[in-house]
Amino acid sequence: MRILGIDPGIAIVGFGFVDKVGSKITPVQYGCIQTEAHTPDEERLLHVYEALVQLIDQYKPEAVAFEKLFFNRNVTTAMSVSQARGVLILAAIQKGLPVAEYTPMQVKQAIVGYGKAEKKQVQEMVRMYLRLQQIPKPDDVADALAVAICHAHSYTLNSKINEVLRT
Repeated sequence: MRILGIDPGIAIVGFGFVDKVGSKITPVQYGCIQTEAHTPDEERLLHVYEALVQLIDQYKPEAVAFEKLFFNRNVTTAMSVSQARGVLILAAIQKGLPVAEYTPMQVKQAIVGYGKAEKKQVQEMVRMYLRLQQIPKPDDVADALAVAICHAHSYTLNSKINEVLRT
């Protein structure tokens, strides 16, 4: 199963494609979609949308997993990131892909085994899980890969639960 993990943003959208075969998870492609500062939001949103559609067409994931947004203070940032997240979800849905969402705590729990793990711990575990030479940069990319790995674990767990329930 090919999974696309996404860390949504308006300036930087982290993405990571992983393949899960059995218990093995391997990286396929990862990086980020960036938009120019001081560009009108509608242009940035269009760029994010079109770039994701191209990535989906090229790498053909079977599922897309997003990190749920969590904001304490900056309402302006929350609004623009929420809009970006909306067009990213739209791109996935229009391509007929199932969408899953995970909180930062769920991702940390899946990757490190502790829901309040530090960002560096998560990044190092992503590097180790995927047998990468270095931690992917910027942080948004490592976060996207963590979301993809989280979904791979959750999908496996849910499949096993469904299998048990059918018997």
